[in-house]
Amino acid sequence: MKRVDRRSALAIGFAAASAAVVRPADAQPTDALAGNDTSPWPGVVIRTYGESPSLIPGFKTVSMRDLIMQPGSKTAGPPMMNAMVCHILEGEMRIEQEGKSFTAKKNYAWTCGHQRASV
Repeated sequence: MKRVDRRSALAIGFAAASAAVVRPADAQPTDALAGNDTSPWPGVVIRTYGESPSLIPGFKTVSMRDLIMQPGSKTAGPPMMNAMVCHILEGEMRIEQEGKSFTAKKNYAWTCGHQRASV
């Protein structure tokens, strides 16, 4: 077995360090230019995505919609036309649902039915 001198150890160290540097994958860009964004109220953007067949009993199709809100913005309390699962991805929101008010914080999930609810 050969002896490892300082130069060899340094070269091996640099090679190992450069091999360990891995660039994280970039997220795929959203399809914002496809005309699927609407802004029904100031500071609010609704981004819609396509429909897919559903495996959930009672639902023919499912779709996804992002509600992107700037801090301090409000909606007009639109009626919920469809049953849905809601999720706060980032930040927090004050929700008024069925006469009750609650604060939904990051990673909180709740359901909405065919009723009037406002955010």
